[in-house]
Amino acid sequence: MLLAVDIGNTNVVFGIYGGGSGWPTVWRIETRDEAQDKLSRSLNKHIGDKEITGIVISSVVPFFTHIIARQLQQKYHIAPYVIGPSSYPAIPVEILSPEQIGTDLVANATAAFDMFNSDCMVVDFGTALTFTVIADQRIHGVNIAPGLKTAMKALAGNAVKLSEIPLALPESVIGKDTTTAIQSGILWGYVGLVEKMIERIEKELNKEFKVVATGGLSKVLKPLHDQFDAVEPLLTLEGMRLIYEMNKK
Repeated sequence: MLLAVDIGNTNVVFGIYGGGSGWPTVWRIETRDEAQDKLSRSLNKHIGDKEITGIVISSVVPFFTHIIARQLQQKYHIAPYVIGPSSYPAIPVEILSPEQIGTDLVANATAAFDMFNSDCMVVDFGTALTFTVIADQRIHGVNIAPGLKTAMKALAGNAVKLSEIPLALPESVIGKDTTTAIQSGILWGYVGLVEKMIERIEKELNKEFKVVATGGLSKVLKPLHDQFDAVEPLLTLEGMRLIYEMNKK
């Protein structure tokens, strides 16, 4: 089985690929919880005696990459494959600025192009809200905005009452109290942001795109689902698998 490890700024997402069964086991730990004992307990809990035959890592946190890769190699006696610029010639999408773009965005683009085989766009609801535009079989560009939780935390600051407000979309666009006022401002505001960004990208490039949403919060903004051709929470893991397999041929 293939173990995929997606190291992000907030969480480390683990997934075990089971072939025809897809990704039967997926879990996450907070990025700061990478201490060896916590990582080892997490792996033992979710993997148990399953046989791991390959490991692929995507990371936007270089410091943690080396720590986690070393621990995984010691535990499973397999050298992890770490996605980077040397991986990109094997994939069907041309990468602009390969030294700058996050490997998670490349994984998203790879999976989206494999899904649609046409011009497409990935909207990733993570720590950052990103729009990855794939046109004419290359990553045309990326837009980055603060993610939903990032925006909420920035607004809440140290105010305990604000930090306890859940990320739930209120029925009314107009807030009636502190909670719904903040929920409406951020969540309905992000609905407008995503709708307008997709519209402006398509207008600027004079193309219609297939749009796929991913990320842990991709299902929060339900009014946007009409904008998406697919919602795939595990798109990044799938892209990592594809890049791994393309480079192992």
